[in-house]
Amino acid sequence: MTVSGLHHIAVICSDYAESKRFYSETLGLRIISEVYRAERESYKLDLEIPGGVQIELFSFPAAPTRLSYPEACGLRHLAFKVSDLDHDVADLAGKGVSVEEIRTDPLTGKRFTFFADPDGLPIELYEE
Repeated sequence: MTVSGLHHIAVICSDYAESKRFYSETLGLRIISEVYRAERESYKLDLEIPGGVQIELFSFPAAPTRLSYPEACGLRHLAFKVSDLDHDVADLAGKGVSVEEIRTDPLTGKRFTFFADPDGLPIELYEE
């Protein structure tokens, strides 16, 4: 097997309209496609992350909630590269998003912070 890159990350949300707004408007990710699958009572929204990776946002009726924050087995968090952490934190705060205090990674010396999507999925901003 030869992995050539990351194609997408799938996220299941509890409130499709709220999560669609959060990822497309608050985070500014471009909508690639949106499909309603009547047989599954489910939306699938493809969002573009610059650099070629996508987020697939799904809605399913009665999806179980996340077990813990964030130490459950499985996906721990999403991390986005940013070039100006202070600007992006201020932008999120201006949109009403609660962002943790900026920290410095002791191994790399890079700055980072966390906030959450509408379902509590941790999202990291990592300054490059």
